[in-house]
Amino acid sequence: MAVNLSAPNPADLLSVPGVRLGVAEAGIRKAQRKDLTVMLLDEGAAVGGVFTRNRYCAAPVQVCREHLAAGHGIRALVVNTGCANAGTGEQGLIDARTVCIALAQKLGVSPQQVLPFSTGVIMEPLPVERIVTGLPAALADAADDGAHWARAAEGIMTTDTVPKAASRRVAIDGVPVSVSGIAKGAGMIRPNMATMLGFVATDAPVAPALMPELARRVADASFNRITVDGDTSTNDSFIVIATGRAPLPPITALDSPAGQALLAALIDVARWLAHAIVRDGEGATKFITVRVEGGRDADECLKAAYAIAHSPLVKTAFYASDPNLGRILAAVGYAGIDDLDQRGIELYLDDVHVVTQGGRHPAYREEDGQRVMKQSDITVRVLLGRGQAAETVWTCDLSHDYVSINADYRS
Repeated sequence: MAVNLSAPNPADLLSVPGVRLGVAEAGIRKAQRKDLTVMLLDEGAAVGGVFTRNRYCAAPVQVCREHLAAGHGIRALVVNTGCANAGTGEQGLIDARTVCIALAQKLGVSPQQVLPFSTGVIMEPLPVERIVTGLPAALADAADDGAHWARAAEGIMTTDTVPKAASRRVAIDGVPVSVSGIAKGAGMIRPNMATMLGFVATDAPVAPALMPELARRVADASFNRITVDGDTSTNDSFIVIATGRAPLPPITALDSPAGQALLAALIDVARWLAHAIVRDGEGATKFITVRVEGGRDADECLKAAYAIAHSPLVKTAFYASDPNLGRILAAVGYAGIDDLDQRGIELYLDDVHVVTQGGRHPAYREEDGQRVMKQSDITVRVLLGRGQAAETVWTCDLSHDYVSINADYRS
């Protein structure tokens, strides 16, 4: 059961002019399951993406990078669940390109104008015939309303228990602009760029040359700040689409007022989706915000934050509601800040001051710590006492169900 997260209401999701979504049941791995999704883009849409830094990356990641670099203008995205098409060698690349060719032929565009995405089990061959056979149904289903954003969120799920979708509307120079996004992910989550799969679109006009930076900055403020289990997927992909249908001059600089307004809206949607992934983490019962302040720079704050967020000992203590908080201090200590002075460390659990000057706070009582640990939403705040930098990451606890889900994943 996801932590304080429910399925999106299609009525709350905004259409993005210039984007149509279609979903089909192709029987890729299981029958009667939405497992094939297409996103169709009007001509002129600008697209940027960031992808996994895992060197053993999936075939669709490699093909996406090639097609974005070609610069021919992306017209469609195709997403399958049930098979990651990773660890599949040269045949995997052939299969990913075959899917692009099949969709391109149906749309009358170049194969290089199609981006493929896959998620599911690694080292299994992509069922190309089922995907190609399912494309007509996905295309026939394509529409541009909020209900289809909700359907697409469901269509890209794997071990997720809740579909993830969000929308925002922002005024830029007095013109209403829509932002909508979907994401999937619940396990194998320690993004080193984005999440397993995430797609955010807006009708704002953005200069194509700006899209890679825009995607990177949005990812760094959202998906690059979450972890469920510390594993970086072979298939991580995050795509930002700007269709340019809103009646505005093109945004050519992110530091302009229009660029800042759009960036804030995109980050708002992406961060909501990133939080939803953690809340739906495999077996999760608690959503944990880890805030590290007082670092000399952002890098050492992130080292400490991720050391806490990755620690199985910390995560299992949260699952048990056990205020064994020395585990947090130990994680900060081994985070890799070589000249850290433990006498400067302060630790808070929500409003409870646990540690001061590196030792137990005189007023701290274990029942206060346990009160916080029993909550479903918890904030861990660590002060390093070294400078002015601060960073936040989000994680979840580690339960018995995480082991069960991953032990049974292929069955």
